[in-house]
Amino acid sequence: MIAATLCAALALQPLSAQAAPARIKDIVDMEGVRENQLVGYGLVVGLNGTGDSLNNSPFTKQSLQSMLERLGVNTQGENVRTANVAAVMVTANLPAFSTQGSRMDVTVSALGDSDSLQGGTLLVTPLLGADGEVYAIAQGSVSINGFKAQGDAATVVSGVPTTGRISSGALIEREIDFHLGSQNSLRLALRNPDLTTARRIALAVNDFIGAPTAVPEDPATVRLTLPRGFNGNIVDLLTDIEQLIVQTDQPAKIVIDENSGIIVMGKDVRVSAVAVAQSNLTVTIAENPQTVQPNPLSQGQTNVDPNTTLNVNQTDSALQVVPESVTLQELVDGLNALGISPRDLIAILQAIKVTGALQAEIEVL
Repeated sequence: MIAATLCAALALQPLSAQAAPARIKDIVDMEGVRENQLVGYGLVVGLNGTGDSLNNSPFTKQSLQSMLERLGVNTQGENVRTANVAAVMVTANLPAFSTQGSRMDVTVSALGDSDSLQGGTLLVTPLLGADGEVYAIAQGSVSINGFKAQGDAATVVSGVPTTGRISSGALIEREIDFHLGSQNSLRLALRNPDLTTARRIALAVNDFIGAPTAVPEDPATVRLTLPRGFNGNIVDLLTDIEQLIVQTDQPAKIVIDENSGIIVMGKDVRVSAVAVAQSNLTVTIAENPQTVQPNPLSQGQTNVDPNTTLNVNQTDSALQVVPESVTLQELVDGLNALGISPRDLIAILQAIKVTGALQAEIEVL
């Protein structure tokens, strides 16, 4: 049946053998044009009794006392009891080429046992980079998407009320020292490394400029060199070539997520000649206990006798031959027509791969 279905699918139009066209700017990252991750630790105040419990969150208590001391309030030895303060982690991505004085968004996430950050205000929080330097200062009112409503006998929670965002909540204080326009050479990093795609990018750039400007160094890197006599700097060169269309290529790969049963196949997946047989085994167990009453005047006891119904249904298919060089379109159409579940399809693909008949890489998530 598998062979008949797959052979019937031969009449269908197969997937196009052409690669997907894309602009260079959509498939590469440019050296130096990148974001930088920042992180900071701070306090959110003004919560309506939904903050950290200071007994369970000692870091919140210590941070609160340290902040008050810096403001001239001495609380050492005092029993501070408040539920309107929460310790939070503040994260942000510093945009490329951000200038001093510009703003960016930040994300605020509760660190202790706070129930909600709704209505809170983040106090001045330094945001540090991987080098330990402060690059921005965050402060402002926290906006959340979720909420929590609680009564004596019921609680309703929508979304995640312990995570919020401050739009334009950070002021950039330090710039990343990188001058793109002064570079004479630059690398383009492919987001999906591939030898063929890297070479096609280099050929497209060189044909457009009319000089040997781009050189593919490896599957993930194409190096650009500013050509002699070019009227402009490296920024002008990048602007000229980023709109060029390139036919991208990709390796034959099958991605499998066994937990969810999701299967994703690339268009170049091929199957050599192989024989396949599938067997489905279904076992049904039903319990119907019977109550047995004692005879009159026998002084017996009521008993329950077990009654189990066991059915075994096994469906076998004969060993079928899958034709050689079956395309992805034909393979998917044939297996779908058989009604094979994703779990069975995962097992079949892995078994075909073991035989060496599947001309593709299988990646299991």
